[in-house]
Amino acid sequence: MSLKSERRGIHVDQSELLCKKGCGYYGNPAWQGFCSKCWREEYHKARQKQIQEDWELAERLQREEEEAFASSQSSQGAQSLTFSKFEEKKTNEKTRKVTTVKKFFSASSRVGSKKEIQEAKAPSPSINRQTSIETDRVSKEFIEFLKTFHKTGQEIYKQTKLFLEGMHYKRDLSIEEQSECAQDFYHSVAERMQTRGKVPPERVEKIMDQIEKYIMTRLYKYVFCPETTDDEKKDLAIQKRIRALRWVTPQMLCVPVNEDVPEVSDMVVKAITDIIEMDSKRVPRDKLACITKCSKHIFNAIKITKNEPASADDFLPTLIYIVLKGNPPRLQSNIQYITRFCNPSRLMTGEDGYYFTNLCCAVAFIEKLDAQSLNLSQEDFDRYMSGQTSPRKQEAESWSPDACLGVKQMYKNLDLLSQLNERQERIMNEAKKLEKDLIDWTDGIAREVQDIVEKYPLEIKPPNQPLAAIDSENVENDKLPPPLQPQVYAG
Repeated sequence: MSLKSERRGIHVDQSELLCKKGCGYYGNPAWQGFCSKCWREEYHKARQKQIQEDWELAERLQREEEEAFASSQSSQGAQSLTFSKFEEKKTNEKTRKVTTVKKFFSASSRVGSKKEIQEAKAPSPSINRQTSIETDRVSKEFIEFLKTFHKTGQEIYKQTKLFLEGMHYKRDLSIEEQSECAQDFYHSVAERMQTRGKVPPERVEKIMDQIEKYIMTRLYKYVFCPETTDDEKKDLAIQKRIRALRWVTPQMLCVPVNEDVPEVSDMVVKAITDIIEMDSKRVPRDKLACITKCSKHIFNAIKITKNEPASADDFLPTLIYIVLKGNPPRLQSNIQYITRFCNPSRLMTGEDGYYFTNLCCAVAFIEKLDAQSLNLSQEDFDRYMSGQTSPRKQEAESWSPDACLGVKQMYKNLDLLSQLNERQERIMNEAKKLEKDLIDWTDGIAREVQDIVEKYPLEIKPPNQPLAAIDSENVENDKLPPPLQPQVYAG
């Protein structure tokens, strides 16, 4: 079997990682294959269409209410009560629709004014008092970082504080709308620094990293895996799926990594540690950094094994194997969190965007993995998934000389049990097949006998009458000559 056919279920063309609109940036499955920029454009088009439809609905409801009110002027007193109920229902419907329209028309990056904040019934609790030790540390680092920018730093800090205050009043919005607010804020701040402040692009990137770190450290507990989404359900589903695939071996995925080499084994352990550590980070950029470190360890492991640089076709199967072996906690929640609240420029370009896109592809492959992807028969795949059996363990000849004898014996016994189990299953299947063949043979014989009986029916005749004299039925016996009489010969 050629290498190409072995990789048929894992290979992903690098062009498939890019935005499907052809802009050249990396796409994302969460954005339906678009990059952040193209997705925002498509999203805004859809939102503007929804806003227009809501306005038309609100105007129609208002016209209907006015017509109903005008017609009620000539109605009788008995009809007045009925109209009051109708008017109340229409007013409530109109108020609900108009409120929805206002919410859509409010700029996602615009926060409530100071007057609105002060007039709120429930005073906003101080954000600083709700933060943890880590949040306080990040706040101090952010302030110290902005001091080097003087007036520009003061303006950035002011905008960031207003954004956090505004997000406090937008917690009732859906997580997608909160994500849109954060993305609009990133875009507006970066654009303002480049156009008004004339800040160089490399410094803008550093500032945006600090802004993301500051605001997401504070918003993390509100926007990571919120109860209003199905992120937790997806986490449990992918975790269950990975557990069911624990039997998948590196050979099935064509992973070019030899874990018997100590250096390679260390790299694999570090890669698994990094992908698991991603869940402990609070900032999207730090989570991306874990993915990047994991990916670099994978490339190093492949390079050591093959004694040559790794290719993209080598990287993706190995990343899938690392995810299956590590089973990272809250994998889908972390991916969704990065997608929603990371600085979009990081996901669109650079090595962080490339590795993150590959991770999304790896998760998608795991969710759709089937027998053909692993070059297995459907029968073997189903048996492995159900836990009835497992692929053969490592042969004794392939163990290193200093391997533990107990471990060798254990794998030998497991292999023997696996073989016995397979033999028993084959015997049971053959016995069931023999039983079925006997039943079919018996039924076939019975059908053939029945067909013969129907074709040649058995006729039973009455018994014959007793034998009479030979000539008893001869009516002409009187014409016969008399019988011969014996004569005595005297000689």
